[in-house]
Order: sequence, then structure tokens, then C-alpha cells
Amino acid sequence: MTREEKNQAIDDLTVRLNEANIFYLADIAGLDAVGSSKLRRTCFNSDVKLEVVKNTLLKKALEKAEGEYDELYDTLKGNTSIMFSTVGNAPAKVIKDFRKKSEKPILKGAFIEEAIYIGDENLDFLTSIKSKEELIGDLIALLQSPAKNVVSALQSSKGTLAGIVKTLSERSE
Repeated sequence: MTREEKNQAIDDLTVRLNEANIFYLADIAGLDAVGSSKLRRTCFNSDVKLEVVKNTLLKKALEKAEGEYDELYDTLKGNTSIMFSTVGNAPAKVIKDFRKKSEKPILKGAFIEEAIYIGDENLDFLTSIKSKEELIGDLIALLQSPAKNVVSALQSSKGTLAGIVKTLSERSE
């Protein structure tokens, strides 16, 4: 790879890092061709983009990118793959599901909405992170809950003020 090709690769990776709010670094060394193909297919089906990158190029791209990625530099040893996603827990779910049949990939680190997670021990936590859509759904359900209580109180007590107060006071929340 010539110096110009390396610089172009660094610039391309820097642009992708700047556009990404979520990326994971994983070690997939040791996967054979079949395992690697299955992992790539699983990533594709989960809308996760997987790339194998050189550590030196990734480090230079992280240094050029907008953001604080200093904590990730120590993870750039050995083989490194980067997984881009628009959903915070999608790469973690891919890794966890794939590891039911294989020892790899191993999570090195993750960057999710300005938070950095280092180490494979964070995998279970990262799979439990809710997506933006799930959080919005939970919020809407919480906002609808008080209105449903008032409506059910009005219906159950036939609309009298004393009945409404009694019904609402009897409810345990």
C-alpha cells in the first residue's frame, strides 16, 4: 500500500468515524473463511457494517476524527475489526449471538453516543442498551399511563366526583 493509498484510507475512515455515533471494535482473529463469512452475513442482516482495519490506520483516523477517542487507543493491538451501526445494541447482539457457536468475536471496545466502553466484560450491558425507538416507545407508554388511569376512573365510577376520588385513592401505584 503506497503512502497516498494509506492517506486516502485514513481520510475515508475518518469521514465514516465522524458520521458514526456508534461503532464497536472487535477481535475476529482465528475465524476461518466459513466463520468469517457467517459473521459478515449476520452483520449484514442486522444492518451492521463490518470492516477489518489496520490498527495504525485506525489510530490515525481516530486522531483526525472529531471526538475524544483516547481511551480506545490501548485496544488497538492484534487484529481489529470495526463494526458500524445506527442502533446502539445491534453490534453487541451480533457478537453475543455469534459467540453461542464460536469463541470469537471478542469485544475490544465500543463508542456509543459519546460514551466509551472498554473490554469484553461490557458485552452483556451493551446488549441491554435500548435503541432510540425503544426509548421513545417507553416514554409514550409512560405518558399515556396517567391519562388511562383518569379515563378508567371516570368510567368505573359513573362520573361522580366522589366516585372518581375514591377510585383514584384505591389504586396502588
